[in-house]
Amino acid sequence: MGSRALFLFTLLSISAVSCFAQSNEEDPGLVMNFYSDSCPQAEEIIREQVKLLYKRHKNTAFSWLRNIFHDCAVQSCDASLLLDSTRRSLSEKEMDRSFGMRNFRYIEEIKEAVERECPGVVSCSDILVLSAREGVVRLGGPFIPLKTGRRDGRRSRAEILEEYLPDHNESMSTVLEKFSAMGIDTPGVVALLGAHSVGRTHCVKLVHRLYPEVDPALNPDHVPHMLKKCPDAIPDPKAVQYVRNDRGTPMIFDNNYYRNILDNKGLMMVDHQLATDKRTKPYVKKMAKSQDYFFKEFTRAFTILSENNPLTGDKGEIRQQCNVANKLH
Repeated sequence: MGSRALFLFTLLSISAVSCFAQSNEEDPGLVMNFYSDSCPQAEEIIREQVKLLYKRHKNTAFSWLRNIFHDCAVQSCDASLLLDSTRRSLSEKEMDRSFGMRNFRYIEEIKEAVERECPGVVSCSDILVLSAREGVVRLGGPFIPLKTGRRDGRRSRAEILEEYLPDHNESMSTVLEKFSAMGIDTPGVVALLGAHSVGRTHCVKLVHRLYPEVDPALNPDHVPHMLKKCPDAIPDPKAVQYVRNDRGTPMIFDNNYYRNILDNKGLMMVDHQLATDKRTKPYVKKMAKSQDYFFKEFTRAFTILSENNPLTGDKGEIRQQCNVANKLH
């Protein structure tokens, strides 16, 4: 009887190990070239679509870069950012913190192109991440090898957005803490904020530094330009009123941002804090001197951000449309 019990125990143990191994095989997590068998042209299609869209609308590159931050920083890289509002949940796109975000329709264009080649295979979350990568390249930044295999979430994370997403008016301690929770260290934070090298800031986000009195920390030579671009203390959110983040090279992803903020030309409070806080200033100085160092640290931090708590294996889904969860089709 003892031998029979031992035999059954051994059989069950082998079965358990076998099931565990099979489960691991089914979910490799994020890997390089995840679609090499199921959709070998996926990354090339995304790359070509980004090139075409960038040629038509150069500002799309800024949107793609902002997308990865707003999606992946909020608990998971699962394309929850792209979901429209429903009767039961508010879209992250409609939150105040998403002010100024646009061009989501171009993600849908990329998705449609991929679907024509490989229906139901490539996730919106991978498209979001890879389009951001390609946007950086279009702007003159580094090419970043990225793992794929993300799956799409089924719900908006609007209710927890404020808890996770760093804000430009928060203290540097809070900003560093929120990034640290994602595994991104101080030089990584400094590098990621170098994305402010391109794009623009709406007057709504910076008028508090101009009215009722000009922030004395601002470079006085830069203030007249800011006042010209933002003439109203209470700007119309729907008006096209903005200041380029970098007047020198506004369409080039480079380290000029760091020289600007050291010269007190940063537009937002987080830019000013980055150049003055004793924890971040040494890295700002180093990146201002070396674009290679900036690109190296940006590549490392961007990769960590892109791999923040993804859904893989049988978690989530592959959306048919990026703005709607499949169950609502």
